[in-house]
Amino acid sequence: MGYPIPKYEPDIITESHQHFDHNAHYLFKNQFMLINTPGVHNAKGVKITGLKTYHDKTHGHERGENIIFKFEFSNGITIAHCGDLGHIPDKSIMKELQGIDILMIPVGGYYTIDAKQAKEIVEIIKPKIIMPMHYKTNFIDFPINYVDNFVDLFDIPVVKLEKEFEVDEVKESKIFLFRLKEV
Repeated sequence: MGYPIPKYEPDIITESHQHFDHNAHYLFKNQFMLINTPGVHNAKGVKITGLKTYHDKTHGHERGENIIFKFEFSNGITIAHCGDLGHIPDKSIMKELQGIDILMIPVGGYYTIDAKQAKEIVEIIKPKIIMPMHYKTNFIDFPINYVDNFVDLFDIPVVKLEKEFEVDEVKESKIFLFRLKEV
């Protein structure tokens, strides 16, 4: 959809939903485990829990289902990738995600939740690191909002990244922004 294809050989690929612009696992030629269903999965020492949600606020009637994937690593770090979440999840899902270390959450609106809804979820889950995603960039021309609409709602540090990084310990909440350089 306009982004450069990363030069990685993933061990595990999770797919939150089966829309043509989100499930291009065929681009990777190596052997990998594909996870695209709700439930508990174990792969390469990582516990991956798929939580059924929706891509819209009408229980999937507009855009179908979505899966939030929660990753629990052996070192204790937990990550949740919300996929194309289109609504505020029910209390049981919020409870399952509460206190995770890293939350990857859509913020652009239109096809997913918007900045204000994302902030509401962040305030309930209370992750240490927030990684906004699914927002307008120079690579795409979708009718979604820029990440600033989300970042401006917070009074916490923003860390801009252009390369890989490692997380070991976070003492205060931060927003991490990945900025891809145009090719």
